[in-house]
Amino acid sequence: MSEPETNGTGTQRVMAAHRYCIRPKDPAAHLFEVSLTVERPDSTGQIFAIPAWIPGSYMIRDYAKHVVAIRAEADGLAVSLRKIDKSRWQADPVERPITLIAEIYAYDPSVRGAHLDTQHAYFNGPCVFASVVGQEDRQCELEILPPKAPVGRNWRIATSMRRRDTAPYAFGLYIAENYAELIDHPVEIGELSIGEFEVNGIPHAIAIRGRTRTDMARLCHDLQTLCEHHVSLLGMPEDLDRYLFLLHAPSSGYGGLEHRWSSSLVCARDNLPSRGDAEVSDGYREFLGLASHEYFHLWNIKRLKPEIFSPYDLSVEAHTSLLWVFEGITSYYDDLVLVRSGLIAEDSYLELLGRTITRVLRGSGRARQSVAESSFDAWTKFYKQDANAANAIVSYYTKGSLIALSLDLKLRSETAGRVSLDDVMQACWSRWGQSGQAMPEDGFEVLCTEVSGLDLSDFLDAMVRGTGELPLQAMLSSHGIDYRIRKRSGRRDKGGTPVGGEATAALWLGANLTERDGKLVFAVVMNGGPAEFAGVAPGDVAVALDGVALTAANCDRRLSSYHDGDSLELVLFRGDDLITTSIKIAAAPDDTCYLALVADVDADTESRRAAWLHGS
Repeated sequence: MSEPETNGTGTQRVMAAHRYCIRPKDPAAHLFEVSLTVERPDSTGQIFAIPAWIPGSYMIRDYAKHVVAIRAEADGLAVSLRKIDKSRWQADPVERPITLIAEIYAYDPSVRGAHLDTQHAYFNGPCVFASVVGQEDRQCELEILPPKAPVGRNWRIATSMRRRDTAPYAFGLYIAENYAELIDHPVEIGELSIGEFEVNGIPHAIAIRGRTRTDMARLCHDLQTLCEHHVSLLGMPEDLDRYLFLLHAPSSGYGGLEHRWSSSLVCARDNLPSRGDAEVSDGYREFLGLASHEYFHLWNIKRLKPEIFSPYDLSVEAHTSLLWVFEGITSYYDDLVLVRSGLIAEDSYLELLGRTITRVLRGSGRARQSVAESSFDAWTKFYKQDANAANAIVSYYTKGSLIALSLDLKLRSETAGRVSLDDVMQACWSRWGQSGQAMPEDGFEVLCTEVSGLDLSDFLDAMVRGTGELPLQAMLSSHGIDYRIRKRSGRRDKGGTPVGGEATAALWLGANLTERDGKLVFAVVMNGGPAEFAGVAPGDVAVALDGVALTAANCDRRLSSYHDGDSLELVLFRGDDLITTSIKIAAAPDDTCYLALVADVDADTESRRAAWLHGS
């Protein structure tokens, strides 16, 4: 396709789209070949750039490092190409179409990368497609070619990108309005299981890679249910004419990344429902929450976004203090929608909420870093966590979701149910999302006050820029929810229930231990805990406690046989050095939360609780 462009005399000339082509050149070596043809390159020498990061994942990843070879040509003749910095190349001036050809190494299995082997191909645009600097608004065509036989005999393509004269799920030609859209459509290629459904008349689909025996009919029904609920809250975006869930279902794994017309998800195959399953297992509940989270991003970050992301500059960090709004509020609604839509019961939702509270309580970093700081420093702290992260940072996802909960319940209580966070989000969508305008740094807080008529400045200042404890117990109590705190009962205790794990002792070593390669490792050493006082360092391998081997299987049981204050010999490996120290066992902290519905509440409280949990 071509588009008109006006030259200096006011005469229109036809400008061709940028033509991209990608093929799995050597699946065994994990190499894509990508070409890009520019009809009218910059007369001073066209510059090409590969992004340093991908929207939704706030860390510099320098995707250009995966370029194995790159060259340029025009009319079959080589054009000199020089690298001018870590992510950009400049070609010599030419007065005819120029083609850039690159080989890209692709062996990142995450939702943020590109991956190619003899079993499948997957890529995100920032990993493989260079931009034409100065011409990023030009329409783009993408031809996706199959690998050489016999690889890929039964492969299909799943992407939300629009097709041009190409059959559904087939190799061929795809189009995007500009470079920003081109790189916002991840592509999965392989032997796929595909289910289709509609949400308010809009085609939706899920494409699954992995050996699963999932009940596709139930999966589509449940996804349709949660999507319809999200749409009922904020309305269908005007440009949403299709949507695709891309799901990789390996033996283990978890993660997701949002896009404007799709999302990439990873979950363990056993978390998906099989035919005949009637209940919502813990694993399936986790998957539904993940899908719900990424779908809510259709509004909250993909269309409604902070000013610094409008437009994205993918060459450098883009700092904002608002990630708690875009990720924290999304994290609040992802599970809340599951109970509101009837996919899970109230007690199941409260268990999830109790686990979220527990995760926040177990990180002492919440007393050192605010969610505004966590948002701003995502590039250097949250996405680059070290062994001290739990002691130094707080998650703008988890604590952000609890701030959203506190704000929602405060609004409901102090306006007698007239205003809730639902109303604030609808106002945000109307003011910034639908209009295409970006949210200023103070926009969310200003709009909260405007919508509610309440003076929320002190509350939001304390919650967002402060490091104090959240008023969750009082807020939940006002809505008929009993808030309880207990001691953790063992390594596997996630909270959310009155009794956790299989252990009975509430003692601890002041560290999080995890199993790595069959060894029990001190992954996190808590500030002020027994392990830190004993000189234990992150990464130390536990060998023995009180003269007996310490393992993942016996750790909790061994601790249960001691008492608070007992001093024991602890033997560890630090690297290849054997170290013996003394550790004083302590009582586990009160850092584990569980919630329950209060049975006997008055009518007003019951009404508030129902309105919150069921969105009425």
